Amino acid sequence: MQRYFLTESYESKERYSITGENYHHMVRVMRMEPAQQVFLAFSDRLAIIAEITEITEDTVCLKEISKEVSEKELPIHVTIACGYPKGDKLEWVVQKGTELGSHRFVGFPAKNSVVKWDLKKRVKKTERLKKIATEAAEQSHRQFAPDVVLLEKADELIHSFSEYDKVLVAYEESAKIGERSQFAKALSEVNKGESILVIFGPEGGLSVDEVERFQSLGGILCGLGPRILRAETAPLYVLSAISYQFELV
Repeated sequence: MQRYFLTESYESKERYSITGENYHHMVRVMRMEPAQQVFLAFSDRLAIIAEITEITEDTVCLKEISKEVSEKELPIHVTIACGYPKGDKLEWVVQKGTELGSHRFVGFPAKNSVVKWDLKKRVKKTERLKKIATEAAEQSHRQFAPDVVLLEKADELIHSFSEYDKVLVAYEESAKIGERSQFAKALSEVNKGESILVIFGPEGGLSVDEVERFQSLGGILCGLGPRILRAETAPLYVLSAISYQFELV
């Protein structure tokens, strides 16, 4: 069953109206007809099963059949912050990270970031990444499409530390010296409903200066096992470990 994300909060209605891009996908791409059912996911994370009752030239009309009862979201809010990587690696992280349950994605210009994105580039890139996140959330039947924010300066990331219950810094030098306990320890101290920020470097990793600054402001340095992971692999490792810790154990 197809899933569509709406920008409005849930409100019980006799009829729901779908227009714009979702209308185009329903009618032109999926060739839907009256009596077919879809999921409608609202901005407040409530989702319903709805049945198409009428299709006009620009609107799909639906009625609520039932509410979705299964929980699809990670029990903690995980924000993935990546130093801007090369190529389409951030697109990969957003797509796969959405499937794995990330709450939010933040990109920032790390010292080792090769790419330099001006305002025009960031706006265009943000639109594309949000679209990728929404499509991945639909595919994985999530109740929430993660937000994507691309920062102009790394200081903006640092100023957000106070918004999180824990800030973790994935640091390859910690892995190289055999540190394997901080990540597991940090997760064991996080309670359901809390939020964590996990920071990753671009190709070449985070600089010593960046790591020291993050650490001085409360960031916890974490190794991610004995192997050194690529910039686009490390976030997926962390999200998989968090899913195991909070959803499978």
